[in-house]
Amino acid sequence: MLTIERYIIGEVRRPVLMMVGFLTFVFASYSAERYLADAADGVLALSAVLSVVFYKVIIALEMLLPVGLYASVAIALGRLYSDSEVTAILASGSSPLRLYGAVLLIAAPLAVAVTLLSFYGRPWAYTQIYQLEQQSKSDLDVSHLLAQHFNLNDDNGRMILAQHIDPDTNRLLNALIYDPGEDKSRVFRAKVVTVTNPDPSGPELLLDSGTSYTLEHHLSKDTSLIYNQLKLHLKPIDPTDELKRKSIPSSLLAQSDEPADKAELQWRESRGLVAILMALLAVPLSRTAPRKGRFSALLPIALMFTVIFYGSNLCRTLVGNTAIPLIPGLWLVPLLMLAGLALFIARDMRWLTRRS
Repeated sequence: MLTIERYIIGEVRRPVLMMVGFLTFVFASYSAERYLADAADGVLALSAVLSVVFYKVIIALEMLLPVGLYASVAIALGRLYSDSEVTAILASGSSPLRLYGAVLLIAAPLAVAVTLLSFYGRPWAYTQIYQLEQQSKSDLDVSHLLAQHFNLNDDNGRMILAQHIDPDTNRLLNALIYDPGEDKSRVFRAKVVTVTNPDPSGPELLLDSGTSYTLEHHLSKDTSLIYNQLKLHLKPIDPTDELKRKSIPSSLLAQSDEPADKAELQWRESRGLVAILMALLAVPLSRTAPRKGRFSALLPIALMFTVIFYGSNLCRTLVGNTAIPLIPGLWLVPLLMLAGLALFIARDMRWLTRRS
């Protein structure tokens, strides 16, 4: 490796480590705050918070690594442009392509890591999160229900209110349970509720001395029932289609004919290429005139990242809704990025020819 490439890689490598570390810390802190709030509200076991945050970080690295590299290339080259070091490199007879080549050398292994995370780490982490939430986010687990508190489960809309909770016997005293459904909603009042099975896949309750109300959504056949004892089977918590899709192994997605599955697969396939193209686009975007400051190009850099990020998400949604065909599908964004990069390189080569 030549001196110029080693120098540029060294200038980029140092801020990459700091940037990715900082972004990971911020994301982990935000996720921990969110899930600690769920634990405080009684809808998530405290013991599962750290594990969920860990898996969330693995998922986020798919985006944090390219963003960290993109920002680091822009900052490092912005300093070199500002201090006229790039001007000196080009004045010595070096081609502008050496700048792109140096960035490509550091971007290629990171893109491989992003591709592996997207293909294998991301679906594995989503699977682990779902299993943890199924095990610990049961709205019938009395160990994290709060007495005299509206315990609401956002996954199914079920609400539980109890005057007193006895974790040792799995009993709720003077309880009110609201269980919504597509066609009807049910409300149960009971002096004693015993949780016989808190498993989200088949929750069961035993209610003593109370009243049940069935409220029809479309008809006026509301009914009520006074009972001494009632065995109640509640609807299990099913994962959303989006969560199911994100946790499906890539090999199974490739066999599916569903447009949404194809969009998810294209998202995973394109992440590595997008990471490389983002880093290469940061080279011309970081260009600043001498003595103008290394941060003077941050606005176009930020705008470019916003367009790439939201453009990719928009294309995934449109492909999943069959609004745009599978070809080019999500590859439309990398193709546009590649076209823009080619224009920037052509401009740089014309600029070098004029100087010569």
